Amino acid sequence: MNQHLSNPRTLEPVEPSDRSTRSRPDKVFTVRVLGIDYGNRRIGLALSDATGLLARPWKTIPREGNPSQVAAALEAEIVALAGEDDGLGAVVMGLPRRLNGEEHEQTRAVRGLAEQLRRLSGVPLHLQDERLSSHEADMLLARREKDWRKRKAALDAAAAAVILQDFLDGRNVTRTGPESDPRDTA
Repeated sequence: MNQHLSNPRTLEPVEPSDRSTRSRPDKVFTVRVLGIDYGNRRIGLALSDATGLLARPWKTIPREGNPSQVAAALEAEIVALAGEDDGLGAVVMGLPRRLNGEEHEQTRAVRGLAEQLRRLSGVPLHLQDERLSSHEADMLLARREKDWRKRKAALDAAAAAVILQDFLDGRNVTRTGPESDPRDTA
């Protein structure tokens, strides 16, 4: 049986060493992935499990200061996660666009922040189309909580989880099925 693990830096499959992989599915992530939903007031964060199959909302942090200060705050989160036992193999940042696919001012701001984070953190960073992610997150939250004021506090982290799950699903489809998945290109 030809089992693979991933290189924690690149998330690309590598041959396993001497350790047993009988209980691991083929081509799994061995570290977590961080999802980011960058907003004007708040930044939603989500984490995957170490297998790279499931995303979950993690927390929301305030967006304070200029873009360099925001990048430094996010870098601190990335460094802290990378230092934990489960590690951090990649970052996925939602790329906002209009419904017709056109870019706008927020798109340019996210691209600029992504470039700063790539330089600061050294962790691979991917941009993921985030169109309608906040709407989808709100619909998911509305199933459990009818009061929109209570949902609002969890919305940004839930949107980050939707963005991250789309990315993870796209990577898993790409690895096991079709040659490419349009959601994996932003």
